[in-house]
Amino acid sequence: MNRLSAITSGFLISLTVLACGKSNEAADGPETKTYKNPLTTYSLPDPTIIKAGDGNFYLYATEDIHNVPILKSSDLVNWSLIGTAFSNETRPTFEPNGGIWAPDINNINGKYVLYYAMSVWGGEWTCGIGAAVSDKPEGPFTDKGKLFRSNEIGVQNSIDPFYIEEGGRKYLFWGSFRGIYAVELSADGLSVKNGAEKVQIAGTAYEGVYIYKKDNYYYLFASVGSCCEGVNSTYNTVVGRSESLMGPYLNKIGQDMMNNRHEVVIRGNNRFVGTGHDSEIVTDDNGKTWILYHAVDKTKPQGRKLMLDEVKWENGWPLIEGGSPSLEYEVPFFNK
Repeated sequence: MNRLSAITSGFLISLTVLACGKSNEAADGPETKTYKNPLTTYSLPDPTIIKAGDGNFYLYATEDIHNVPILKSSDLVNWSLIGTAFSNETRPTFEPNGGIWAPDINNINGKYVLYYAMSVWGGEWTCGIGAAVSDKPEGPFTDKGKLFRSNEIGVQNSIDPFYIEEGGRKYLFWGSFRGIYAVELSADGLSVKNGAEKVQIAGTAYEGVYIYKKDNYYYLFASVGSCCEGVNSTYNTVVGRSESLMGPYLNKIGQDMMNNRHEVVIRGNNRFVGTGHDSEIVTDDNGKTWILYHAVDKTKPQGRKLMLDEVKWENGWPLIEGGSPSLEYEVPFFNK
């Protein structure tokens, strides 16, 4: 399974140490006009983000920080660790020896719903997807248990959930190198809808799917390659687009993601490799769009660090400047 163990030696860092970590703001001052990648000194794989009613952004990640870290920011650049989604007493248990990976945060019916994958390292049938609920983005989250396990839904390596609503209906997309699938959920989003059948959306090259709707298209972002081999990681962020949520998702010359064809959005460079598993796209108050993702910093390769880049749009397709991570870039703009 192409994912770091949740408790990898050298990656499990105490909350006390992390709370003292330097941010871009601490290093450069609150009025800085540029930021530098990576945004954090510690590992935050597979980020997911939401803007809450208080105007702040909240980010969640794979639990290199045990029990799923929660971070807070007003500007997408300066992040403070404020706690964890679970405690040792409240963490999910449906996969007793599993780690919690690749969360996906949403606001559903006025509640904050955190989907997560739970998996035993290397066991593609000993994994599945669950959900937890909170009244507040900072938690605490109450686990509602599993939606399904791999062996129950018949999809090997059932990890990396992504939730989306369309036409008043709720859907979960998921999958990791055994096909990307979708299924309709119940009205509260906490179970598979009675009678719903899974549908394959994309081929076996992908994991970490995210769908973004813009103008007349749905854009399916995903990751290909290896995420978790340190400086040898080959992860890239890729995309295809469709006029329908359920596809087909095609590249620029009409080839189908069902056949593992796509466009590359973010690839590695001399400083960063393993560039993948992006968050939701955020629009700032100047109308610019931004994406968070993780990468391995070859100068300090311990863990997968949080990255930020602007997504530009050219002829209806997303791109980032230079096609690879920036070292320094103009900060997003948000009205205070």
